[in-house]
Amino acid sequence: MLRQLVRSDWRGLPGATLVVLSRDVEGNPYSPFATYSRSRYAPAYDLAGEVYPLPEELEQDEELRKLFADGIPDNAVPALVLYPLG
Repeated sequence: MLRQLVRSDWRGLPGATLVVLSRDVEGNPYSPFATYSRSRYAPAYDLAGEVYPLPEELEQDEELRKLFADGIPDNAVPALVLYPLG
């Protein structure tokens, strides 16, 4: 599945796109790949950070605008976020 996504869905992403790996809900260190999102990522501390919606998502979704009413950090960069099962 991952190889197919690399060949198709992710083919047009800029080469410098940051890839972020998410922990699973229980904090387990290993879990099979489940899904992904194109988002923004901002480091919060050493090797961990937060994921934020893209500008076009905020523009289209009033609930997201309310949820992130305090704004998105200036250091948030486009990222491909991989999520595990769980």
